[in-house]
Amino acid sequence: MSTTATNMAFGRQLYNSVFRKSSTFALSILVGAVVFERMFDQAGDAIFEHLNKGKLWKHIKHNYESHDKE
Repeated sequence: MSTTATNMAFGRQLYNSVFRKSSTFALSILVGAVVFERMFDQAGDAIFEHLNKGKLWKHIKHNYESHDKE
């Protein structure tokens, strides 16, 4: 099977399963937006924590907490 035929088969399957009905198309857009938002949020948090390593409370709280037992 050639690459063009494989791409056509994939396109036809994608059309039949997602784009054929407007309800499934809208649902796929909604699910895609939620997944993209979660990935974008986690990537932003990871970058922020990397750039501020050693400055955030969770990195320095051991310097200020006491472990005295009373």
